[in-house]
Order: sequence, then structure tokens, then C-alpha cells
Amino acid sequence: MEALLLGWFAANGRDLPWRRTRDPYAILVSEVMLQQTQVERVIPRYLAWFERWPTAEALAAASPADAIRAWQGLGYNRRALNLHRAACHVAAHGWPEDLTDLPGVGRYTADAVSSFALGRPVLPVDTNVRRVQERTGHSFGPESGQALMDLGATICLARVPRCGSCPLADACPSRGRRYQPLRKQSRFEGSFRQRRAETLRLVAAGARSLADLDAEAVAALERDGLVRQADGLVALPA
Repeated sequence: MEALLLGWFAANGRDLPWRRTRDPYAILVSEVMLQQTQVERVIPRYLAWFERWPTAEALAAASPADAIRAWQGLGYNRRALNLHRAACHVAAHGWPEDLTDLPGVGRYTADAVSSFALGRPVLPVDTNVRRVQERTGHSFGPESGQALMDLGATICLARVPRCGSCPLADACPSRGRRYQPLRKQSRFEGSFRQRRAETLRLVAAGARSLADLDAEAVAALERDGLVRQADGLVALPA
């Protein structure tokens, strides 16, 4: 089954910019950007990020405020702050043996950087990888990581898999099954997430008086380290 998967990937794998490098910083940036954000939205932002900060040292030399501004529009802005903190750690101390020691880096992201950049024999298990493994009942090796991600993203879809196009269909015990819709994320329009995003957008453009802002949103952003208050003004972290 693994040989079939790798053969399919060789002919059909997505050509993504972060797959053209083994630089751990580049892989880390891509993985953080891809958390809860579609690939199509990430690609131009990833390329723009690297034009500005091509190394961890370059990002560490920037301010947290610069990183937050550059992140605007990708959502979940705390990722920018964690990425900046991780770059500062790498610039000061190098890459840790256990990558979960980096700020904001969990088990999956650590495994992805370990596998795709450092060549360690570990299979990063994200939602797509887990779905394919559960449906096929097969345990794939580390070399199949990117192939599993692509198969899950384009063929073995969450609700209606495209079994007719799947290279593993003949041996898959789940062939032809359909699945219940996943629980949808709550609406963004009118949500507190939207209020936070709008407040951060205003502050990113320049320091604002607290009286002119959504105080509840400011408090939440401040708890996450995305803004700071001083003398009645709200600004991005210096």
C-alpha cells in the first residue's frame, strides 16, 4: 500500500514552495502559517514573509509589532507572536533537540520540522494523515508524510472521499463510505473573534486611545500579548 501511495505522490504531489527546502526555519514558518489556514491563502503570505525575513535571525531582529503587522489577514494572530519568540530562541540558542521547547510549537509541528527539514524518522500526524491511516487501517512510515497529507487534502476528503481517484482504493476497507459533516466553526461575522481582529487591525495602524476601542477585545488581546496599554493608549508590543 505504501508503494502505491508514493507512486501516486510522485506523479500528483502538490508543488508547494516550502517543499523545495530543508531549512528548518522555512518549514517552521510554513507549518505555523498552515495551522487552520488554507494552503492557497498561505502561499503568497509565505513568500512575502521570506522576502522580508529570510532567516530566523532576521525575524528575531525585527520587533514583535512588525511580525504582527505582517501577519494581518491570516487570522489567529498569536501565531505571529509565537513564531517571533521561536525565532528569538533559535537566534540566541540554536535549534533545540526537542523542538517542543520552542514557543508555540506542539507535537505535530515539532514532528513536521523534524521530518521535513532535519530528516528524522518520524511521521507527522495531522488531520489528513490521521484520516487516511484510520480509513485504510494501514500504518505508514515516515517517508510517506507529505504523500499522506496530499492524499487527505485532495482525495480522501473528510465527508465525501473521491475513492474513484484514490490509489489505495482497491485495498481500502472504507472504500465507498460517506461521512457525517464535521462540526462547522462558529460564524466569524458578528463574533468576538471579529471584534478582536478589528481591534487589532486598528491598533496595528497606530497607537489608539483605549476610549476609542472595544475594551473587552483590548483586554483579550492584552492577555495574549498582542497589545499593551500605557497612559490610556493601546499599542502593539515593542
